[in-house]
Amino acid sequence: MDDSIVRLREKTGAGVMDCKRALTDAKGDFDAAVALIGERGLSKVEKRADREAGAGMIFSYVHNDRIGVLVDMRAETDFVVHSDPFKEAIREIAMQIAAAAPENVEALLAQPYIKDESKTVKDIVNEVIAKVGENVKVRTFSRIEL
Repeated sequence: MDDSIVRLREKTGAGVMDCKRALTDAKGDFDAAVALIGERGLSKVEKRADREAGAGMIFSYVHNDRIGVLVDMRAETDFVVHSDPFKEAIREIAMQIAAAAPENVEALLAQPYIKDESKTVKDIVNEVIAKVGENVKVRTFSRIEL
């Protein structure tokens, strides 16, 4: 496999064929290919937005024995709920809630992501949607501080 396809796949999480197409369409320009995958991923996200996300996971996170977080995140199938991209995202979102104390889901999704402020939490959710091919939503959360 071409090194640039491997690098693009690692950076974006897109499939091999999507990476190959993006590099071809971008005439070999790596940064342009990253942008193309992002644009195409968003269109995939928009197509899935109306689909029911009925399967879910409630994840708990405790930070320094003084902040507790419960997050309810949903996907369309149980298979995706147990996938690594979903589990990684729910953990990251729980840590975001512990650190940034958003008031509600809308505020959470609009916040800059604490590990990369060029992204929002909504971008993180959209990246998971693009990787797993299903609608994913943060349904609700609770944050308790002692």
